[in-house]
Amino acid sequence: MNKKLIFQLSLFGLAMALATITLIPATIEPAFWLVIFLICAYIISQKAPGNYFLHGFLVSLVNCVWITVAHIFFSHTYLEHHPQEAAMLVHSPLVHHPRMMMLIGGSAIGIFSGLILGLFSWLASLIFKKKVAN
Repeated sequence: MNKKLIFQLSLFGLAMALATITLIPATIEPAFWLVIFLICAYIISQKAPGNYFLHGFLVSLVNCVWITVAHIFFSHTYLEHHPQEAAMLVHSPLVHHPRMMMLIGGSAIGIFSGLILGLFSWLASLIFKKKVAN
């Protein structure tokens, strides 16, 4: 397990956490994540000592922590810039607790995206062979 690699790749998540508060609208956020996942999967396939799926999964879990904490901490600003998400909160069972809803939703999204990045990382390990240093 390469903990340093997991932490370093999770910094993409920290950058996205801060950027999605005001700069990146929800409509184009998935495109950013696709590019990030492809880059991370390739790097994991080259740098991880094995367990490619687990490395990808753990990167997404750490991303989830960065993103959820940032969105909770800046919840008012986030919801001002994301009216669709704010409107969805009105119909949620936790309408009066938007931060709790962000915690639950962020955790679920983190697990789901972890499965995706884990799969991407495993597939990248099959497609791209590690470069052997001379």
